[in-house]
Amino acid sequence: MNKHKIYRRDFLRNSASLLALSALNIDKLSLQNMPSKRVALIGAGWYGKSDLFRLIQVAPVDVVALSDVDENMLDHAAAMVSERQQSHQKPKLYKDYRKLLDEAKLEVVLIGSPDHWHALQAIDALQSGAHVYLQKPISVDVLEGEAIVAAAKKYNRVVQVGTQRRSTPHLVEAKQKIIDTGMLGKIHHAEMCCYYHMRATGNPAVEPVPSFFDYDRWTGPAPLRPYTGLPHRRWRAYMEYGNGIIGDMCIHMFDAVRWMLNLGWPKSVASTGGIFVDKESSSNISDTQTATFAYDDIDCVWQHRTWGRPADPAYPWAFKIYGDKGTLCCDVWKYDFFPTDDKAQKLHGDLLWEKEKYPEDLKEPDIELHVAAATRRHILNFMEAIDKNIKPVAPIEEGHISTASCIMANLSMQLQRPLSYDTIKHEIIGDEEATALLQRNYRGPWKHPLIEKV
Repeated sequence: MNKHKIYRRDFLRNSASLLALSALNIDKLSLQNMPSKRVALIGAGWYGKSDLFRLIQVAPVDVVALSDVDENMLDHAAAMVSERQQSHQKPKLYKDYRKLLDEAKLEVVLIGSPDHWHALQAIDALQSGAHVYLQKPISVDVLEGEAIVAAAKKYNRVVQVGTQRRSTPHLVEAKQKIIDTGMLGKIHHAEMCCYYHMRATGNPAVEPVPSFFDYDRWTGPAPLRPYTGLPHRRWRAYMEYGNGIIGDMCIHMFDAVRWMLNLGWPKSVASTGGIFVDKESSSNISDTQTATFAYDDIDCVWQHRTWGRPADPAYPWAFKIYGDKGTLCCDVWKYDFFPTDDKAQKLHGDLLWEKEKYPEDLKEPDIELHVAAATRRHILNFMEAIDKNIKPVAPIEEGHISTASCIMANLSMQLQRPLSYDTIKHEIIGDEEATALLQRNYRGPWKHPLIEKV
């Protein structure tokens, strides 16, 4: 374990923080002495603001600009930022993120927009010279992801993907205590799941677009669906803007399993499922899906259902890793180790709360309070990676593997056959039809990024 002595204003107020930060190899002395970074947020909605506020809490930054196509949301975000940041300055506001990147002279850009915008905005930010904190999934098609990876390499910028399970204190502890010490024995299976009833239902009526919301700009490269109300949060119900529940929820758990077990690209991806229950609503993402990410001697199996009861009510959104000496169960709240030997000791760990250290969290609307500690550590790791020009804990290459694998699961479900990806040729091996689906069609005038032209 790294024994760095760690400094940052009021950060270390208990030994649990020291353990978690040391495990993540974060040297706070470098952050304390780091010059303030010029920062902007693209996508000022729920999670974009949450990421930004965690950044303000842990690093010297000057939030100089915000971009969003919803003027009301933008104004609200600006007021909150001016309250939170030390200077109390209100950031400059932009409807067009490209103008923001041209004018603001940024060092760090956070991207919290809907998934269908991630690739274009990330690449444009990298081209502007900024380091990028990019929410997951990084893309809505596989070749978008390849283009982001290429851009990060070309411009030598740090990209941290928002797969903060890699920075979750109790999961870091579980990895160190149980996985890395070999307590599970030989590992040959992993299960991941989400049984939340989170798929939007109903059929909202078409209505006029309000004057404060630029729906055409919000849609961008995606197909232009009829406007049925502000798409905030509900956009995840439509494949036009994302990759369904597997692209939203599986990526977190699959990425965590890969991190814990040091797994790279799966040899093949196979998936079945569809809309089995809720056939009446306008939502077009699957309500039932199973996917298998196959490796040598280990299968990682995902299942989601947006109906019925969870298979294990204690772990409704989770991953479980099976070894011949025991089972490790993990979610965002806790972990449990159940040894095969009934006489051996069980282990349990809980999430790290930081309510007393960051009382402002308690007043933040819609905050995922239980995830705040993990996000702060993920942000700190990102800022240290910038300062030292090193890889962060969730680099773009790893985010691409997790994202692309989930996308291929959807393609496998659509085509009803397993798929294997050639990471050099950027094609599905022996499958021209599937290869053609690695790149979505863009709505004009937006142009799909190309690997060789980033």
